[in-house]
Amino acid sequence: MPKKQFKRSFKQAKWFKVLTAGLWQDHPTFCMVLGICSMLAVTNRVDNAIAMGAGVTFCTAFSSLFVSLFRNTIPSRVRMLAYMVIIATFVICVDRFLKAYFPPISEALGPYVGLIITNCILMGRAEAFAIKNGPWLSFLDGLGCGVGYSFMLVLMGIIREPLGFGTLLGHRVMPSSWTNWVVLTLAPGAFFLLGVYLWIFRTIAKKTE
Repeated sequence: MPKKQFKRSFKQAKWFKVLTAGLWQDHPTFCMVLGICSMLAVTNRVDNAIAMGAGVTFCTAFSSLFVSLFRNTIPSRVRMLAYMVIIATFVICVDRFLKAYFPPISEALGPYVGLIITNCILMGRAEAFAIKNGPWLSFLDGLGCGVGYSFMLVLMGIIREPLGFGTLLGHRVMPSSWTNWVVLTLAPGAFFLLGVYLWIFRTIAKKTE
C-alpha cells in the first residue's frame, strides 16, 4: 500500500476519529466549555494541573468503558444514578492513590479531586457516547476528551505559575526582580486567561474550517 494511501486510510479509521475528536473537534473546554470550575481552581501550579488532568483522564476513560459494558443492563430511568456510581468508583481510586503516593498534591487539590464526580465532561461522555457505543470506542472517546482537557489544564498552569509565583514546577524561573502577578493566582485571573485561550482556539478553528 502506498504511504500516502496508508496515512489517508489511517486517518479515516473510526477509532482514530473517535480518539482525536476530543483533542480538537469536540474538545470539552474550548468547544463545549465544560470542566471550568476545576480549571480555574487548580491550574495556578503546573504540578496540580498535571495531577488533575491525569485523574480526570483516568476517570473519563474507564467510566466510559464500564458504562458501555453495562449499557444493555442499565435501566433508562436510573441511568444517571448508574453513571454517578461508576464514576465515583474511579474517583475514589484516584483520591486514594494521590493521598498514598502524592500527599502534597492531594492536599493542594483538596476537595477538587472528589468533585471530579460532578465534572460535566464525565457525565456528558457517558450520556452522549458511551451509552450508545461499544466498549473500545467508548474508552477511546473518554481517553481523547481527558487528554484534551489535560492539555488545557497544563496550558493554563504554564502561564499562571511563572507569572503568578515566578516558578515552574516549583523551580524559580523568573528573575529576582520579578513582581508576581497575584491576580493570575486567583480565579478571576484564570477566568480572563481562559477567555483569551478560547478566543485563540476558536479563531484557529474557524480558519481551519
